[in-house]
Amino acid sequence: MQQPNKEDETFMRLALQEARKGVGRTSPNPLVGAVVVADGIVVGKGFHRKAGTPHAEVHALRDAGDRARNATIYVTLEPCNHTGRTPPCTQRIIESGISRVVVGMVDPNPLVAGSGLRFLAEQDIDVAGLVLEDECRAINRPFIKHISTGLPWVIMKAGCSLDGKLAAPDGRCGWITGVDSRKEVHRMRDQVDAILIGVDTALNDDPSLTTRLDHQKGHDPVRVILDTHLRLTPKAKMLTLQSEAPTLIFCGSGVDQERRGVLLAGGATIYEVPLKNGQLDLGHVLKKLGELQLNSVLVEGGSAVHTSFLHAGLVDQVSLFMAPLFLGQESIPVVGDLGITDVQQGKRFKLSRVKRFGDDVLVEGLFSSK
Repeated sequence: MQQPNKEDETFMRLALQEARKGVGRTSPNPLVGAVVVADGIVVGKGFHRKAGTPHAEVHALRDAGDRARNATIYVTLEPCNHTGRTPPCTQRIIESGISRVVVGMVDPNPLVAGSGLRFLAEQDIDVAGLVLEDECRAINRPFIKHISTGLPWVIMKAGCSLDGKLAAPDGRCGWITGVDSRKEVHRMRDQVDAILIGVDTALNDDPSLTTRLDHQKGHDPVRVILDTHLRLTPKAKMLTLQSEAPTLIFCGSGVDQERRGVLLAGGATIYEVPLKNGQLDLGHVLKKLGELQLNSVLVEGGSAVHTSFLHAGLVDQVSLFMAPLFLGQESIPVVGDLGITDVQQGKRFKLSRVKRFGDDVLVEGLFSSK
C-alpha cells in the first residue's frame, strides 16, 4: 500500500461527511462514504444508504460518470471484493477506469480483510492509505464490534440529577432533563438499532420507546424489554402503538404460559434466556440481539439494568444527561451497588464529548478497554 499525499486527508474528510449521511440506516452494514476526484476537483459523491442497496463506491462512480476515468476515488472503508447482497465494488472500480484508490481503513469483515486492496493492486491500480483511520473507525464502532464479536455496541444512556439520581423515591422519573436534552435523546434513538429497558421502567413509565423528531420522520429502533417473569401488561403503549419496529421481550424459563400467550397475541416476540445469579444472563441477551443483526443497542435503564450491564462489563459507551437539580439520598441512583470497595475498582471511562443542551450537560465517554 502506498503512502498518501497531502491532499488525501482533505478529500477523505469529504468522504466521511458522505458516510455520516447514512447514520442509523445501514445496519448490519457499516457507514461508508466515497468521493471521486479528477484533477483536484470533486466529480462524484455517494454514501451507502441501506443494507442490500448499492454501496458508496457505486453511487459515487455513477455520479462521476465518464469523469471517473483516470480519477482517484476516496473511500472511508476498504472496497469489498466478494459477492453478497450486491456485486463486488472492486469490479465496479476497475470497470470505471479509476487509476487510484485511497482508503480510510481496512474492512474488519473476514470476507474482505485486505483482499479488496490486494485485488485492486494486482490490477495495476494505485492503492494508498490509511487516511484518517481513527475517524473512519470511530463512525463504525458498532459495525466493527458486531462483525468482530457477534455482539452489538452497548450505549448506556441516562438523564439524571447532579447528585446522580435517576428518579424520585417512588420510582417515577418525571422530566429531570430539559426539552433540548430530550430532543437529543430522540436523535440518538434515530441512530441506533435497538433500545433496551427493564420491566420496572416499562411498568412505572409506560414509555412508547419510539423516535420523535421535529419536521422529519424518524426511525423507530427495535424495542427490547428485560422481563424475567413476564410482568409486562399487554396494554403497554409499546404493544399498542403504530410502529414498524417490533417489541422483543426477554424472559426466564418456566414463565406463565397464559401470560406468554397474551403477550404474543399482543404482538410481542418472546425469547427465553438462562438466568445468572437470579437475573437474566445479559450475555445471552446481547448474543441474541447480535444474531438478529442489530449492531447497536441504547440501554435506557432503569437503575437495576444499568447496574447489571456495568457490573458485567458489557457497556461500551456512556451518555449521561445531567440536569441542574438535586434529588437527595432517598431517590433512585443511576447505578446501584457494583460491589466496589476501592476507587481503583471504579468503572472508569475515557471522556469523548461534553456538550450543553439547554441547562443540561451531556457527558459522553468510552470505556478504556474498548
